[in-house]
Amino acid sequence: MAKIIVTGAAGFIGSHLAEALLQQGQEVIGIDEVNDYYDPIFKRKNLAHLQVFPNFTFIEEDIQLLDWPALLQDVEVVYHQAAQAGVRASWGKGFRAYTERNLNATQVLLEAAKDAKNLQRLVFASTSSVYGDAETLPTHEGIPPRPVSPYGITKLAAERLCGLYHKNFGVPFVSLRYFTVYGPRQRPDMAFHKFFKAALADEAIPVFGDGQQTRDFTFINDAVAANLAAATAPNAIGEIFNIGGGSRVVLAEVLATMEEIIGKPIKRNHIEKAMGDARHTAADVSKAREILGYQPKVSLKEGLTQEWHWIKALYS
Repeated sequence: MAKIIVTGAAGFIGSHLAEALLQQGQEVIGIDEVNDYYDPIFKRKNLAHLQVFPNFTFIEEDIQLLDWPALLQDVEVVYHQAAQAGVRASWGKGFRAYTERNLNATQVLLEAAKDAKNLQRLVFASTSSVYGDAETLPTHEGIPPRPVSPYGITKLAAERLCGLYHKNFGVPFVSLRYFTVYGPRQRPDMAFHKFFKAALADEAIPVFGDGQQTRDFTFINDAVAANLAAATAPNAIGEIFNIGGGSRVVLAEVLATMEEIIGKPIKRNHIEKAMGDARHTAADVSKAREILGYQPKVSLKEGLTQEWHWIKALYS
């Protein structure tokens, strides 16, 4: 039984990942400061799924205040999922939270990781936001990053820090650039959660711009599978991988699929395009397929149906 740390364990992806590891019988230490970026009640609900496992330990604390050398003593894998998320909130006064939680917190962890004798892998949660308005679609990992949001800037900087600690100290990092992850437990500030919640209340959903923007959507189970593979694949150390859902979809088509699932029309309220949002995203996942054996398995309709059932149960 391996000893594993998951930072951001109370979050959307972190809680699913921790749960998958616990179901495998691993010993998991979950770390999360449970901040109020969105209502902590969602994070407490996520934690409830984990706290039924006897092999789960939870530490509620700021990453920068922990005794990392002691924590990492017998740990083999760290999944660093903790981050200040959200493109739109990263402008203005909110930016400091992004530098603290995305960059400074990662540096503190890397400093301890360079001296951790038993650490086999540090899997870093990066984002497609590092690409910004990529000139090539689908986008491969060799394309120069051009973030269009402060959030994307901080995640790219943290990813580059991981690369520096790998090159200079041998920290065994792997970076996963997620493309719009969705599914049950999705954060309440994310589009599908907001759309389904509004539809449930028969309210109009906010659509940024003309609705013709495209996204590569990744179901949560596929994102978890990518993390598990990144921690074990022999040739993954020091590499960066795109993790996408395998298809690029126009937002208007997504809304039509949602209407099919819900069984009624969705009211739309078109508003101005948000600053920092990329117009199009599409992941070239051939590198992840080759090295990690990554193969997205859940179709958008199947994944949205699962999220809809979760939303109905959550707000009923």
